[in-house]
Amino acid sequence: MPVVSDTSPILGLSAIGYLELLQDQFGEIFIPQAVLAELKVETDFRGTDAIQQALSNGWIKPKDIQNKPLAQSLSLELDRGESEAITLAIDLGMDMIVMDERIGREHAKALGLKTVGILGVLLSAKKYGKIDSVGSAMKSLRREIGFFISERLYQEILKQADELE
Repeated sequence: MPVVSDTSPILGLSAIGYLELLQDQFGEIFIPQAVLAELKVETDFRGTDAIQQALSNGWIKPKDIQNKPLAQSLSLELDRGESEAITLAIDLGMDMIVMDERIGREHAKALGLKTVGILGVLLSAKKYGKIDSVGSAMKSLRREIGFFISERLYQEILKQADELE
């Protein structure tokens, strides 16, 4: 089932070598132009090679938004990438969006979208045997890109992944 993604799930998963989990779980990933710009694929940021390859292979697909008034309204509280990602999901009639930021997720849910973030992608990957350890992936996210995970959420994810010591 194709989805729209915001920037951070793509950057985060690519930085720790797990970008392909998005393709495994969703097939095609649509991104608005603002997210494409935020991905900075022309830089040497960790993981950009994988993003460039996914764009070349066509499973990450940039697409223009149509409902510019919705994006503009959302941008009063969200950054441009989040605003356009939610708008693109609505434009395409999707029912799910991949997004990590709490406020963006709240807006997406208010518009009828289901949300999943990096941690949900990792949990699903563990469940289906695509990765061995959610805990090591979360440690990598923290170490490689400074991804914030509260200690309470960290422990809850470990519990859900059946990785508590």
